[in-house]
Amino acid sequence: MNKKFRMKKIAIITGIVTAGLLLSSCRDKKSTGHNYMPDMAYSRAYETYAALDSSRFTGDTLEKGGKIYYDRMPVAGTVAREDMPAFPLAMDKIGDSAATNYNASVSVPNPLPALSAVDYLEAARLYLVNCGICHGDKLDGNGPLYNGGNGPYQAAPKNLIADPVVAKMPDGQMFYSITYGKNAMGSYASQLSTKQRWMIVHYIKEKQGLANSKPAAADTSAVAKK
Repeated sequence: MNKKFRMKKIAIITGIVTAGLLLSSCRDKKSTGHNYMPDMAYSRAYETYAALDSSRFTGDTLEKGGKIYYDRMPVAGTVAREDMPAFPLAMDKIGDSAATNYNASVSVPNPLPALSAVDYLEAARLYLVNCGICHGDKLDGNGPLYNGGNGPYQAAPKNLIADPVVAKMPDGQMFYSITYGKNAMGSYASQLSTKQRWMIVHYIKEKQGLANSKPAAADTSAVAKK
């Protein structure tokens, strides 16, 4: 009698468990069910420039633990796939009147070889897209934003050909300016990869070299007297 009772009890429990499993399998088929470690299945993915909820996220290491720490910065020393090693000098700290790293960047050489015909065309395209709007397609500082003083930007951008400082600026210092920004010009590190920035430096230098190699135009304002 006891044996039959135990068998009946086991059968009832088995039936209940089976019915529960069958009912649970009738839910949304796209659902993965309960996850033991949900953070491994669902990452906290955010767009690059999307605003974060400050009540939940923080970039301050002192607030770690109380909030989710997320600073969006790559691990120090890492290099993006197919990119070049990062610039060896950091941006000068605020208040550094000596511009220590800006001045030190003059000794950093361009790691890229001279541009091939294909790379030159790509560098020209990158310059026009990112730099030409201010510095002009002729590198004369007269891009659409300035437009001879008639554009929306009233301050004249640097003339990359004729300006005595920029015309003699070393490659490394020019790269520093593109990477971290200089004066009214902001940083282009997020828009251009390390290689692309060095390519633009090559392009500007080639343009400067061509401009400086041209013979001075003859003065036709006066007629030689015989």
